[in-house]
Amino acid sequence: MAGTIQSVTVFLSSAKRVDRFYFDTARQLGQAIARQGWTLVYGGNYVGCMASLADGAREMGGKVIGITPRLFVEENLADTFCDELIVTDSMRHRKHLLEQRADAFIAFPGGLGTLEELFEILVGRQLNYHQKPITLLNLRDFYTPLIELIHKGIQQHFIREQAWQLIHVADSVEQAIDYLRNSSQGAYDSVSQSARSDH
Repeated sequence: MAGTIQSVTVFLSSAKRVDRFYFDTARQLGQAIARQGWTLVYGGNYVGCMASLADGAREMGGKVIGITPRLFVEENLADTFCDELIVTDSMRHRKHLLEQRADAFIAFPGGLGTLEELFEILVGRQLNYHQKPITLLNLRDFYTPLIELIHKGIQQHFIREQAWQLIHVADSVEQAIDYLRNSSQGAYDSVSQSARSDH
C-alpha cells in the first residue's frame, strides 16, 4: 500500500558561497514540492540554499514550516516568512522535530550538519524506528564519494547490504519527486527488518 505523503523534510546547507547552480536547484525543489501539494519542512533559516528552497515553495503557494534553534533566531537568521516557525532550544530537538514532522526526506547537497541529519534518519530507518522514504539528491555527483564509501563499508562487512536499499539516489529534482510520489512504504517492511541489526 502506498504511503501518503503530506509533508517533506529537506536537509540542506545555509552556506552562501556555493555555486549558483545549487541556489537555483534548491528553488526548483521547493517549487516542485509545493506543486505536489506537500508541505515543506526545513531548517528554518533564511540564508543560502535554505532561503532559495523556502522561497521556491512559497512562489507556488506552498506551505512552509521552519524549525530552527534559538541560537539562529538570536543571530537574525530565522525565516520569519514561514507559515509556521518552530524555535527549539537545541540542535538535537530541532533534528527530532524535522524527523517527526515529515512523511519523507530529501537530502540536498550540504555540509556537516546535512550529513549528520542524513545519517541519523538513515540509521533510524535501518533500526525500524520509521518507515519514511529517504532520497539522496546527488546533484553534480556531490554525494558520489559518500555512496562509494557506503558501498566500501558493505564490501568489507561493516554495513549490511540491505541497508543500501533503504535510500534512493536521485540525480535530479524530477527523479527525487517522482520517487517520493510513487514510493510505497509497505515495500520496505521486509528490508527494514533484515537491515536493522547492524548500524
